Amino acid sequence: MRRRWIIFPRAAALAVGVLLLLGLLVVSQAERNYREQKNAEIAVQAQILAANVTAALDFDDRAAGREAVLSLRANPQIRSAVVRDRNGAVFAGYGQDGAAIASAPPATGKSGLVVQMAPVMRQAAQIGSVRLTADVEPFSRRLTRYGLIGLLATMASLAVAVLGVTQGVLRRANKDLADSNAELKRQIEERERVEAQMRQVQKMESIGQLTGGIAHDFNNMLAIVIGNLEMASRRFDNAPEKARAAIGHANEGATRAAALTRRLLAFSRQQPLEPRIVDLNKLVGGMSDLLRRTLGEQIRIETVLSGGLWRTFADVSQVENAVLNLCVNARDAMEDGGNLTVETANAYLDDDYCRGTDGVRPGQYVAIAVSDTGPGMPPEVIERAFDPFFTTKDVGKGTGLGLSQVYGFIRQSGGHVRIYSEIGQGTTVKIYLPRHVGEDQDDGTPAPDAATLPRARGEETILVVEDEAEVRRMSTDALTELGYGVIQAANAAEALQALSRHPEIALLFTDVVMPDLNGRQLAEVARQQRPDLPVVYTTGYTRNAIVHNGTLDHDVALVPKPFTIEQLARKIRSVLDGKA
Repeated sequence: MRRRWIIFPRAAALAVGVLLLLGLLVVSQAERNYREQKNAEIAVQAQILAANVTAALDFDDRAAGREAVLSLRANPQIRSAVVRDRNGAVFAGYGQDGAAIASAPPATGKSGLVVQMAPVMRQAAQIGSVRLTADVEPFSRRLTRYGLIGLLATMASLAVAVLGVTQGVLRRANKDLADSNAELKRQIEERERVEAQMRQVQKMESIGQLTGGIAHDFNNMLAIVIGNLEMASRRFDNAPEKARAAIGHANEGATRAAALTRRLLAFSRQQPLEPRIVDLNKLVGGMSDLLRRTLGEQIRIETVLSGGLWRTFADVSQVENAVLNLCVNARDAMEDGGNLTVETANAYLDDDYCRGTDGVRPGQYVAIAVSDTGPGMPPEVIERAFDPFFTTKDVGKGTGLGLSQVYGFIRQSGGHVRIYSEIGQGTTVKIYLPRHVGEDQDDGTPAPDAATLPRARGEETILVVEDEAEVRRMSTDALTELGYGVIQAANAAEALQALSRHPEIALLFTDVVMPDLNGRQLAEVARQQRPDLPVVYTTGYTRNAIVHNGTLDHDVALVPKPFTIEQLARKIRSVLDGKA
């Protein structure tokens, strides 16, 4: 009997030891599973964040990156989140309770933390990385949770059963979590694919609208030009007066085509600007008679000019065109007449305003506001108002390029345009031009043109350089008509030879875009031989040879194509006389 009692404590002790060992093994396994689960959760969170900030990193959109990072605040276990660019610099991040975000990542498992990193990929190239740091539940708390296992050491069968069930539940939970994460990743990928398709569709729709509008308007203008020139050729001998009238109509069509090209360049912010200091009060005041004649008697015009108005630095003719376009749009909105107000004011755009507006810098601006009492514009029309060829007017009453031209010019000048409208209350369009800080050297009013066409004075010879034969012939005929001697060259090499052989050349008139040397490079080489040689450029598209940041270089005289004989005559004469 005693032997049995002796054996029993030993067996019990052995059983207790085995059960304790089993309990320790179970605790260790549970701890390992917890760590693995925690690391898996944070790894998935890091991959999701990496997917969400791909576009933000690619377009350097820090606001979008920070928004994606801050969305993790809903998870209190995330201690810090950091997004770095491809150079390792912090792009966006946050830390809860002041946790550091830019420090080197701690080793996984130390200090009760779990750290996971994920690359940010864009078309198989890594453009950044994501690092998440999460809190791990304190071991003492987990030990309390596992304390039941110690109790199970005395109840072996129940302990094994409970542990088995627990492991099964954990495995199922892990599997469910993995399935959920996989589904979430699939949804993210699907959403990105749909968004990419939508962007492509919108881009192609915009291109189709633009090209369709250009083709429609140009075909109309070409029909005018070609038809009238054909009629002129038929009537030249028998009805010269009708032939001259047809040529005049053809010229009007060509002028409209040139204006359309200028509007398209304005919308694309590629027109060459000649800015100078402008007093918008004088400019708007000087347009009063023009606006009354243009808008008609049904429109009551009021101008409100602000005292102490700042100056701005802009292209005077383009500002006038912008104001005129806005006023014409306002008139068309008021079919039965109404009130139109043109107002000037100083304005300051602060950080909060500019933060929600792309491409606008905070600072001081000079504003022109054009307000009407028309029916107003719904939000969906305001959203597309600046799109080229978008119009709500009836067919034949508008090209849809007025507001797009204003938008392109103002943005090219460093300014901003905003539409405010309420249905039934009217519309206000405000344009903001940056304030000019400096001496007032110009009042912004253009110099009056002479009544007669400027002509050559004495024996003045001009070198015409143009690679397009028909344009070269037209330029030569125009200058000859104005009394100048003309020497022609088809390229830069011929031009340099002509300069060497003809010291009497008084001015170089050159195209900008040419093979081999462009116009600016030709002028630089020519001035090595003739430092004082005046140069006048002409081009239909400036590229970057004589225009930088949308503005003509300070030493450049330009006659944009297509040009009239009057425009050519005045520019050539002003350069030869040293006034340009």
